[in-house]
Amino acid sequence: MFPVTESWFQWALLSAVFAALTAILAKVGLAGIDPDFATLVRTVVILVALAAFVAFTGKWSNPLTLEPKPLLFLTLSGLATGASWVCYFRALKTGDAAKVAPVDKLSLLLVAVFAVVFLKEKLNAREWAGVALVGAGVILLGLKK
Repeated sequence: MFPVTESWFQWALLSAVFAALTAILAKVGLAGIDPDFATLVRTVVILVALAAFVAFTGKWSNPLTLEPKPLLFLTLSGLATGASWVCYFRALKTGDAAKVAPVDKLSLLLVAVFAVVFLKEKLNAREWAGVALVGAGVILLGLKK
């Protein structure tokens, strides 16, 4: 599908495709199921699939040999992911996927702001304009009729 020398952009596009499928498949899968339990089922599936992938590709190593700082931040990232998934599934349970998923993508705006503040990354005017458009879209979705 892509040349051997993939770029971050190609991986990000694939991520977007899978994230879109996640919303649709989860919305259907949540029928008659508690959203917190559904999040657990999804997490177990992800854990098993990723463990198999890492083992199959020969990338397994002992996580206890990681340095403390990366281990701490990966742990915090995992906790943030779990909290995000719980909130996302609860929103999907009662809201329309076409509305929930775009609002969830407000995270794009927040990542840009957090990256500038905490990681000292720089965005140019065009990039800020794109981020602002995402924010404007979320506001439009959130407005009551």
